[in-house]
Amino acid sequence: MAASVVKMSADRSVSTPMLHAEMTGVTRIYAAKGKTPGVHALGPVDLALRQGEFFSVVGPSGCGKSTLLDVLAGLSSPTEGKVVFEGAPVTGSVPPGIGVVFQENAAFPWLSVKDNIAFGLRREGTDPAEVERRVGYALGFMGLEDFAAAYPSQLSGGMRQRVCIARTLVMQPRLILLDEPFGALDAQTRLLMGDELLKLWRETGATVMLITHALDEAAMLSDRIAVMSARPGRIMEELETGWPKERDSRIASEDHFGQITSRLWKRLREESIKATARGGA
Repeated sequence: MAASVVKMSADRSVSTPMLHAEMTGVTRIYAAKGKTPGVHALGPVDLALRQGEFFSVVGPSGCGKSTLLDVLAGLSSPTEGKVVFEGAPVTGSVPPGIGVVFQENAAFPWLSVKDNIAFGLRREGTDPAEVERRVGYALGFMGLEDFAAAYPSQLSGGMRQRVCIARTLVMQPRLILLDEPFGALDAQTRLLMGDELLKLWRETGATVMLITHALDEAAMLSDRIAVMSARPGRIMEELETGWPKERDSRIASEDHFGQITSRLWKRLREESIKATARGGA
């Protein structure tokens, strides 16, 4: 069944840009291993990301949100269906132009902040002058200039995630995939990090897809939100928020924000109960 589309209009015009990435009929089934039964984790899923939009995916625990991101990124192959990025099939590896940020602290503890951010560029053999230029810009943009010589162990959780985002930013991805990057942070820090993420999105013009379990985070950040069912994860509904591009965490005080979160929870409550009954939590 195709996902329904809901427009939560805030009386603002919404344009429809070109498609940037697409999943068609995608399923992911993990084969049985020994006494461990196979798991139908995802799908079938049809998903289309528009050029330059901020798109979020919410769903109950264990519904396949991260699996969806892995398949779109090329980190995992679909059992069935196809994935396309910028008109080319995604097969077996992360295509150039896609950057991924995970929830886990992925900063290299033995490298300074500056060297962490420069790691990917140096590995690709980028000209040293260009490395300095991009890393210097990222340090300033992410508010890390004063911590360039510090090590991850000397930083807060939020600042370590800034380092990981900056390390992705310098590679100049056109599609940024974020797998619950602020999940370990407190609610206030998450909102502030969300402001920085929106600024990054506007500055780079990249398409962003965020996996999150936080409905308020999805409601604040997104142009569109996909709501997934309990496992096997399918997209039940896509919700268009109607927010302006120039937005920040202050929209959390608007009535429309509450309407969006209420709609999301109404759709997710029954699915979350199903997931908990199956041991998804």
